[in-house]
Amino acid sequence: MPPCSRAAARTLTALALTAATLTACAAPVGAPSSADRASLAPEQAAAQARPPQRAPRPPTLPLAPGGQAPVFAHGPRAPQDTTARDKTVALTFDADMTASQGPLAAAGEPYDNPALVDLLTAERVPATFFVTGMWARTYPGQTAALGRDPLFEVGNHSFSHYAFTEPCHGLPALEPGQAAADVREGFAALRAAGVANPAPYFRFPGGCYDEAALRAIAPSGVTVVQWDVVSGDPFNPDAGAVARQVLSGVRPGSVVVLHCTRSAAPATTEAVRRIVPELRERGYRFVRVSQLIADALE
Repeated sequence: MPPCSRAAARTLTALALTAATLTACAAPVGAPSSADRASLAPEQAAAQARPPQRAPRPPTLPLAPGGQAPVFAHGPRAPQDTTARDKTVALTFDADMTASQGPLAAAGEPYDNPALVDLLTAERVPATFFVTGMWARTYPGQTAALGRDPLFEVGNHSFSHYAFTEPCHGLPALEPGQAAADVREGFAALRAAGVANPAPYFRFPGGCYDEAALRAIAPSGVTVVQWDVVSGDPFNPDAGAVARQVLSGVRPGSVVVLHCTRSAAPATTEAVRRIVPELRERGYRFVRVSQLIADALE
């Protein structure tokens, strides 16, 4: 080949390589080429074409007699010496705030507990959070992060954290006829904060309710989640005492009530740091409330 022809061939080859490189760079990272798509089995190609599926809705219990919302306090009981698969426990954390506490939070009073969430994440402990609407409004970023994390689920703890029946641990009471609206506003606040799919679970402020309250909130379709193990963490600075109370009360299927507000539950993080390894040593597996309800429905 003459020198000029060889030079032209080298130029054409370089141009072709450059074009191929640019074409490859233009393709989206991770996107299959047309050749790749053609080589896919039909079911694989169909799966890639489908939009992402939403997670299934967490299970709920059927309505109770008299049109009352159902109440769930613990999962199925299994023998203490059963396998780890069946020895389950759910840690739940209430994020309490009333309207009057909003200005206190704005002034620096800590009603959140990021260290607790970090601990649960580091230890890979599933948990269920019951968040008030006021807490979601005050800490929208943290609320949204809880809702995005597949380790956790976020339920409704009312909007106002006012009592649905009296007396209730000194909480102010809702106005008559406001129960259903307060539940709706609680869910709306969670969604506004970024929790796209709140769990269909409701925890009464203070755990206080009566038959009238259960009938009033029944149209919302929620399962009321109570507990069978009281941690005693509100206003308790003794992490050891909180841990001992939880550890002494847990049975297979237990629901433990704790709090994630530093100002009102200052020892909870340290207590959980002690509770988690001890329960794992006893053969327990941590699950969300939705798993316990699913087990109860089997």
